[in-house]
Amino acid sequence: MNYALITGASKGIGKEMALELASRKCNLVLVARSEDALSKLATEIKSLHGVECNYVLADLTTPQGIEKVSQYVTEKKLPINILINNAGYGLWGSLEETALTKTKDMMQINMMTPVELTYRMIPVLKTSGQQAYIMNVASTAAYQAVPTLSVYAASKAFMVLFTRGLRIELKKENISVTCLSPGTTETNFMNAAGMTASPSIIKKASKVIMKADVVAKFAIDGMFAKKNEIIPGWLNKISVAMTYFVPKALTEKIAGDIYK
Repeated sequence: MNYALITGASKGIGKEMALELASRKCNLVLVARSEDALSKLATEIKSLHGVECNYVLADLTTPQGIEKVSQYVTEKKLPINILINNAGYGLWGSLEETALTKTKDMMQINMMTPVELTYRMIPVLKTSGQQAYIMNVASTAAYQAVPTLSVYAASKAFMVLFTRGLRIELKKENISVTCLSPGTTETNFMNAAGMTASPSIIKKASKVIMKADVVAKFAIDGMFAKKNEIIPGWLNKISVAMTYFVPKALTEKIAGDIYK
């Protein structure tokens, strides 16, 4: 039976991926900072799907949080064969107007945390005795620079390249590595990033937004199909394809106009 560790699992895409995996009889370890949300979700999953569902309260912007998750898996001797690095967030605004401490925390959870957690979990995945999977969550923002989301977009570009390289490194192992790059999704992302201060962004996003459960199903289907990259939604696929054929100056101007 599959046993998945999911970070950022209390809401949004992470929560929906947990529900999707549970519906396929996968046991779960959920990681987030909100005990109320995790406890409620774990109870719901156990009741609906009858699978084992544990959770770990951890602040993944800190080394202690990552250590706590790693120790939990080791001490419980859990046969984790799926790692989903979903935790992450964005900050909207110019670099100079955003507190550096906030920017550094975002860089930590968007880049360093998944790298360290993956490093720690690879030996566990190798010894699970099953086909193993790693899924890293990036964004369609990763494929071009995005003014006012400059550091966020760069951190997700890091995740795309990290995932591609890791996939090749682990090719001879029984571990498939996948990158999920969703576009605008019905989650708390825009609120957390501070975008609700801009009515024009909300209006533009409402025209292309996808539901989190739809994105989650795309993600889990693609992961089990061992796809290298998953971009849910045809509009998102087109926007990413444009970055390969249209001059960067143009795609980045379009991105800047959307998020200004």
